[in-house]
This record gives sequence, structure tokens and C-alpha cells, in this order.
Amino acid sequence: MTSWINGRPGQTVHIADRGLQYGDGAFETMRVRRGAVRLLDYHLERLTDACRRLEIRLPAGARLRNEIVRIAALRAEGVLKLIVTRGMGPRGYRPSGRERCTRVISLHPLPAAAGAAARPARVRLCAMRLGINETLAGMKTLNRLESVLARAEWTDTRIWEGLMRDTDDNIVCGTMSNLFMRRGLRLMTPQVDRCGIAGVMRRWVLEQAGALGLSVSEGRLRWDGLTGADEAFMTNAVAGIVPVAVIQHGRAMLRLAQRNTANQLRGLLEGQ
Repeated sequence: MTSWINGRPGQTVHIADRGLQYGDGAFETMRVRRGAVRLLDYHLERLTDACRRLEIRLPAGARLRNEIVRIAALRAEGVLKLIVTRGMGPRGYRPSGRERCTRVISLHPLPAAAGAAARPARVRLCAMRLGINETLAGMKTLNRLESVLARAEWTDTRIWEGLMRDTDDNIVCGTMSNLFMRRGLRLMTPQVDRCGIAGVMRRWVLEQAGALGLSVSEGRLRWDGLTGADEAFMTNAVAGIVPVAVIQHGRAMLRLAQRNTANQLRGLLEGQ
């Protein structure tokens, strides 16, 4: 891993940084492909929106973009992570309003699992629930303890991802991904208006679905609704489109044989 703090090589942030103290910030995890970030505009738009909602002042957009482009060019294939915190501040939850944001960029090798993402995945339903909070819904903030605890539920290497429900028993997303299910020509993904993350790959799929002749919707989804699916797949900025073969829910096992939409989307994504 190679890292930069506020544009300069480094590996440490100050102990008074609010990102460390309170998880006060947001982040983006991006796929570097052929020396460039895939869907960079989507990542920067989501980050800008999160910082606006959190009232964190970002550096000038051109400066941040140029920094990302320059660093991504150092590796043909890999993962670039950008963390933005509110910056250093006095002790206590209340921001002073004088903080200057801290930005941390790290460049990583591409995980071996990303290369195997075309293979149909096994997924499980997690016990850990997502708390409902419309104010933070959709954002990729630094507060990821729900995903951490959900991911700690299994050690079986055959399971690629875990699905998470909210406290009303609606399936919302994966620990690191978004879910899509298809029934006939209707493609559906859970709403993320009360919790969960609005992934950049999720946005891309929503925009591409019409070109495949699919009608797309966002809504509430429970286990019994998922059992009627012809096909399901997960989306993630690094892995892309991952077809789902099996979903485990306790002793129940939902098997999904169709992968047409996932394969078509993966073909389109190759051009990005």
C-alpha cells in the first residue's frame, strides 16, 4: 500500500482528527482499471453530496480530481481509497466550524477475489441489522460498524457476501454491495432512503437497465419477495457485477440459475 495525506506521501493522521475520534467523514473505494479510476465522476459526485450533507468543506474539485488521476496512473490495475474527514478539532462532538478537512488517499493491489467476481457467488442473510436513519441514508460515511459486525458473522470462504436487513425486516444491501433481483423483464433493487449505501455501481446499473429492455424500480424487499426471483446479482465498485447462485437464510437455501442480465451488464461494464 502507498498512501498520501493532504497530497503528500505519508501514513499518519493527527490523534485529534475527527475522522479518528468520531468517524466524522466519508470515503470512496474506487476501481483502478488501465491506470484510471472507473466511474470517477460518479464517485466524486457522491463524495461531494456526502460532504455537503455533513457540512464538510472539500478542497477545490479540480484539485482533488487531479490528485486522484495522478495517483491512479501509478498502477495499471488496483484499488484507490479516498477518505475525507472534517479534520482536526477540539475534544467534543460539536464541530467548531474552523476545521480544515483531511484527505487520505491510498493505492492498493487489486484483490484476487475481484478477478473471480464473474463466478456465481454464494450469499447469506446476516443477523446484524441496519439502524434506520434517513439523515445518513445513502451516504458512505466512516461509520461502518454495522458492516464490520455483519461481516464477522461468518468465516466460510465459500460465502462471498452477506445481505443485511433493516430493523423492519426489509433486505437493504450487502455488507459491501447492493442487491438487484430480476423477475421477467422487471429489475428491482431495494430502496436506500432510510439506511444503506447508494453505490456508484448501483447507480450505473439503474441507468443501463433500460438499454437491456428492462423496467427498473426501487422498493422494499423481504425474503418472501426474493424467493420469487428469476435472477439476482450484487454490485460493487471494485468487483463490478457479481451474479448470485445461492442465498442462505438459516437452513433455507434459495438457488438461482439464470444469469443473463448480470452477464449482459458485465459486458457493458467492460467498456467503462
